[in-house]
Amino acid sequence: MNNKFNRLTVAAAVAATSFTGQVHAGGYQINEQSVSGQGYGHAGRSSNVNDATIVFGNPAGMSFLERAQVSVGGTYLNVNSDLNNVEAQQTLDAGVAGGGAPVGTQVPIGEIPGGNDGDMVPGALIPYAFYAHPVNDRLAFGFGVYAPFGSQTDYEDDFQGRYFGDFTEVRVMSAQPTVSYRFNDQWSVGAGITYNRVEGELRRQLPSGTVYDPAGDIDSRVDGDDDGWGYNLGVIYKPIPETTLGLTYRSKVDFTLTGDFRAYDPAGNVVRADNANLDLTTPETVNFSVTQEMTERLKLMFGASWARWSQFDQILVENNQGDTITQETQNYSNSWAFAVGGEYQLTPAWALRAGLSIDNTPTSDEYRSVRIPSDDRRIFSLGAGWSPTDNMTLDFAYSYLTERGTHVEQERADLLASAATNGVPVGGATYSADYKNEAHGFGAQLTYRF
Repeated sequence: MNNKFNRLTVAAAVAATSFTGQVHAGGYQINEQSVSGQGYGHAGRSSNVNDATIVFGNPAGMSFLERAQVSVGGTYLNVNSDLNNVEAQQTLDAGVAGGGAPVGTQVPIGEIPGGNDGDMVPGALIPYAFYAHPVNDRLAFGFGVYAPFGSQTDYEDDFQGRYFGDFTEVRVMSAQPTVSYRFNDQWSVGAGITYNRVEGELRRQLPSGTVYDPAGDIDSRVDGDDDGWGYNLGVIYKPIPETTLGLTYRSKVDFTLTGDFRAYDPAGNVVRADNANLDLTTPETVNFSVTQEMTERLKLMFGASWARWSQFDQILVENNQGDTITQETQNYSNSWAFAVGGEYQLTPAWALRAGLSIDNTPTSDEYRSVRIPSDDRRIFSLGAGWSPTDNMTLDFAYSYLTERGTHVEQERADLLASAATNGVPVGGATYSADYKNEAHGFGAQLTYRF
């Protein structure tokens, strides 16, 4: 019996690309576009106008800024993962295992060799830069560069779940020109156009025989890129000077990913190459928040975000001729996130912040993957802003993210094929484990006003 790199193998590799790209947008959607906002858990993302990062938070807010300013910063994320109760089994068709013809039912035949060290997410710095320029009392322009989505998982070489995915890297960068207009002291609107560039690389291993030896595995890789356009809209309403309501809409972005598939043997030789196309749409989102000035020094904030993930119900991958390679049900659900936070002006130079966020995952237990073993999240944040002069503010923030423990359970039946059965899959693998993830975020930001 030997492993045949037929269309079925190509389909599995390319399907992994589509699944991972979309899940990163949901389970690991990046919120780090403002360190000043990070300090209060982004509770006032659409309503609290602090600095130029409002270009992302709510484009309508730029017209409430008094001076032109630039905000540059970033957050360093350190993620830790623990894996427990791991089970990884080789499977083989029951008929073939008994020395006969395939019967279509696979049975476990032994443990897959390898390890489960965890901590597969490298540390990453997420940078951003925003500029806002009030033209007059009513009109303002702005521009921003930031990362809305992105993640990386890199398991050890002999990871027991390597046949389902052992390396994932997805990067999305966005550039956003923005305009804002204030009708009066109560109402303001804004709009921005976003240019989005996505790049990704995904890997998973394929056994070269029935031994499932990691040293003899075939390394299958998919990489691709694309760009797409989107937009966002915002409105701010101040019924009284102490109360600010903000609403922001971000559109979906349509991508057509063009990917290249390559499979390498242990000596580095290419043993299979192909291509595939995938139409991918990230969901539209809505954010609402309210900022209430309780006293001259104290502000309290509340925010809620909604993402329309229910439109992502399947993966459809086709080759250049339009033939279907794979079609898989995903059945995502719409997701909500909530946040509360506050800011206290301790002195004219120092502002202190704190916040709590609850972020619900759109994924389901049935389709959760080793690539993104994510679940519902709770995020606790602290922050401070220091303004040594009227022209400059330095912001700092720390966030602790903890996820609900989650279970991953996957199986494949298409890893081995027999030449005697014309390539009919007769061998596969199963993997299950309990994951517990946590992360620490350290942010710093400089705002300079002209």
